[in-house]
Amino acid sequence: MPSTDADPSDDLLMAAYAHGDAAAFERLYARHQAGLYRFVRRLLGSALSAQADEVFQDTWLRVVYARERWAPQGASFRTWLFTLAHHRVIDLLRRSGREVAIDAFENEGDGPWEPDATAWQHWPAPASAAPHSDELAFWRRAGERLLQCLEQLPLPQRSAFLLHHDDGLALAEVASALEVGFETAKTRVRYAMSKLRTCMGAYLAPVREETR
Repeated sequence: MPSTDADPSDDLLMAAYAHGDAAAFERLYARHQAGLYRFVRRLLGSALSAQADEVFQDTWLRVVYARERWAPQGASFRTWLFTLAHHRVIDLLRRSGREVAIDAFENEGDGPWEPDATAWQHWPAPASAAPHSDELAFWRRAGERLLQCLEQLPLPQRSAFLLHHDDGLALAEVASALEVGFETAKTRVRYAMSKLRTCMGAYLAPVREETR
């Protein structure tokens, strides 16, 4: 990797790290650590939040161990990183005795779904440039409620929603990260959005039929 490159790609940084450039790993870590930790923390939910650091650190250790054999194969480094974290979360959930229904959920659209709590029916208008304190408090509670609703989603749908809407991965990248087909990834996002609408009791823009 040329030292004059001010903003090298993840692929170049990983290649440099594989050849012994420790500073390249530091740049990769700085670039992706916030998004990865957020993904892990929200995927685990409040019940297993104490394990977030363990999963986060173990994911980076797997990057370290795989550095010499890693090679881009159609997926970006970030997508691969989230795949490692997703596998680690599944391992932890299974070890903790929690059910991880990866395949069975695909037929969930057969009946109505009800959230664990009463949906909100009345929302204030989006806050203005200078919102009142009560509006700020409301939207803070709304954010907390969204996290609660996310925890009610089955793991496959929660994973797809977080990758697509929280981390900004295209649906094709979501499919790659979760190691499923494109249509399956799109279906998971659609189910997740439908359930979150019900749980939040508010209108959310429909998911576009993306083909990226």
